[in-house]
Amino acid sequence: MLELHHVCKWFGGLPALQDVSFTVETGRITALIGPNGAGKSTLINCISGVDKAQEGRILLEQEAIEKLPAHRIAALGVARTFQNLKVFARLSVLDNVLTGLTVAAESSFTVSMLRLPALRHQERQLRLRALEALDHFNLSAKANWPASALSYGDKKRMEMARAFVGSPRLVLLDEPVAGLNSAETARIARHIRQQRRSGHTMLLVEHDMELVMDVADHVVVLDSGRCIASGPPDTVRRNPLVLEAYLGRMEATA
Repeated sequence: MLELHHVCKWFGGLPALQDVSFTVETGRITALIGPNGAGKSTLINCISGVDKAQEGRILLEQEAIEKLPAHRIAALGVARTFQNLKVFARLSVLDNVLTGLTVAAESSFTVSMLRLPALRHQERQLRLRALEALDHFNLSAKANWPASALSYGDKKRMEMARAFVGSPRLVLLDEPVAGLNSAETARIARHIRQQRRSGHTMLLVEHDMELVMDVADHVVVLDSGRCIASGPPDTVRRNPLVLEAYLGRMEATA
């Protein structure tokens, strides 16, 4: 689904990503882990078009996307969530999820101005898709609530519903359980597993190692912008480099 070849990114001459290469297999969950400052969110931003890699290739099913703007990458079927919630607080929960279907709304200016039957039919179909996504994430009862009225955990799930509503080819999940308690984390884990059973491909950035080891099929480890290990979760968790760079530091501070 996704291939990264020798991706590099600098900020002010300081390397954020150094020669990063790995693949994300179709229908699987690939987890991207590493200590703070390892370059995980920078890499997600480069894949989604928010930032641009200065060297290397990023291929989505063999199509180069590293130079495309974010809206073009989204139109190719790449959706994402954000480490810091991106919520339209004054819109309803349903309208927030409908924004995830922007690329599916293809009406012309004339059709929109005249409110032709085709447009009204399309709007009904998009609304049904958004309601179905909210149902998958157990939020349908709150569809007409203002997004600002949701709890933090519900906002996280609303953002995930927005990411998955358009049936994307690839979903980038940037720390979906950050700031959640154990019950909410378990709920998000169930949703992630459910989406995998539905055939979705995901790249998961997460610090919660219990979640990563529970849901990931493959794990890639970054440290100081470099890929230092990759493989099945059980193999990666025993890798001495990983223990030193990430897991060991966590245990040392626990």
